[in-house]
Amino acid sequence: MPIAFSKMSGNGNDFIIIDNRSGEVNDIADANFVRKVCARGLSVGADGLILIEKSDKANFKWRFYNSDGTMPAMCGNGARCAARYAYINKIAPKEMTFETGAGIIEGFVLDGAEVKVLLTPPHSFNADLPSINAAGVSYKPVFINTGVPHAVIFTDDAEAVDIMAAGSAVRRDAMFGPEGTNVNFVTVNGPHDMRARTFERGVEGETLACGTGCTASALAAIRLGMAESPVRVLTSGGKTLTVYSEGGKVYLQGEARLVYTGSVNIEAYNY
Repeated sequence: MPIAFSKMSGNGNDFIIIDNRSGEVNDIADANFVRKVCARGLSVGADGLILIEKSDKANFKWRFYNSDGTMPAMCGNGARCAARYAYINKIAPKEMTFETGAGIIEGFVLDGAEVKVLLTPPHSFNADLPSINAAGVSYKPVFINTGVPHAVIFTDDAEAVDIMAAGSAVRRDAMFGPEGTNVNFVTVNGPHDMRARTFERGVEGETLACGTGCTASALAAIRLGMAESPVRVLTSGGKTLTVYSEGGKVYLQGEARLVYTGSVNIEAYNY
């Protein structure tokens, strides 16, 4: 049977979302299925896949996959897309909670396609890491976990960074352990504005936006006295995400657009 899905985009970070509350895809939804349907040019194509499932603790829970079939604990853009999907499909009200691998997230569907989410508390901030030589350049990373691990590297010109070479090298540096880290190259343009480019673990390349990466970048800048809340982060998709750090709580706000709906047929993943 064809599987109904929606394609959503959070600032250019795109996701296949499937309502799996009935468990209809449990028998096929594994890492191989995810890799196949997320393959651009061969199938639907996406940065990740989200299964919406039943929860006895919140309005729903998700099963989130990167395009390579791995399952990170959190995704900021995915969280905003999941929240708006749940509201559009009457799974949850405008103000909702949902379970993720990082904990329970609060979501708020605003006007238009705007969605704001209250993220789980960031942790493991470390500004005293050694420098890393990558692509012929020495980079000084700052580490913070915003649901998933992030290295934040401040640079005068994020646009000039060879992100595939440098990002890949930092992502796999031994100091971040066998699972590695996401990597953000950030230019601070003022107390409330910055530009961020992210090399995402699990996608293994630059994405048009990374919600947890923008959050990590903004929080690192705030802690180092380089920025103040709220921080507007310009992403590679040309859109802006806004990070709020208020009273110990961290919010991420931005668009979560419903791009199209359709059906995944067996030829989309059986090849």
